[in-house]
Amino acid sequence: MPVQESPTGDSRCPVHGDVTPVQAFGTPSTESTRAYAGQSRLPIWLPWPLPHAWIISGIGHAGRGFAAARATVLACSGPNPVGGQADLLVVTEEPGVGLGARYAGLAAADPGAEVGRGVAHVKPEVDGHLTPMWCVRGAAGNRAVYAGEADGRWLWLILHPESAGALLMEPLSLVDLRDLGAEIELLPFGPVCQRLLD
Repeated sequence: MPVQESPTGDSRCPVHGDVTPVQAFGTPSTESTRAYAGQSRLPIWLPWPLPHAWIISGIGHAGRGFAAARATVLACSGPNPVGGQADLLVVTEEPGVGLGARYAGLAAADPGAEVGRGVAHVKPEVDGHLTPMWCVRGAAGNRAVYAGEADGRWLWLILHPESAGALLMEPLSLVDLRDLGAEIELLPFGPVCQRLLD
């Protein structure tokens, strides 16, 4: 069925209702990253420092522009600790958007009732605070998915393949790209991560 424009500016799907559109991804660069950081009203979480030999492989958003974004995603790619290559997608979004769930391969828009129950599976440092996150059950395909809450929004870590979850055995720190300033010049960039386009 065709997707139509809704009165809110989102796309309207006859099955799912209003759907916030994901904008096209370009090859990341220092210039585009600086522009995203200057425009975004939402955090763009970045593992910092990046794991050894990892690169930034995509930055994007869902919404009509970074200034009006309802979700952001940053992809980075590099060596899997257990061999081969790996990708990590870090998504922050307002409840109900569904971008993290899309990349996790879930049917629902949010991570589910298990998130927030019991002992957290990982606790990355997000903006200087340990942030509990839970493994999301039911994720499709060969991926590890964790979700929690940061700054009143969903935070997702989606790792491909599933074995790349070994990255979380070491301390992980996320910083807001908007706070990096001149350090953006030091970031390594590469081609767009295929996981963003799937």
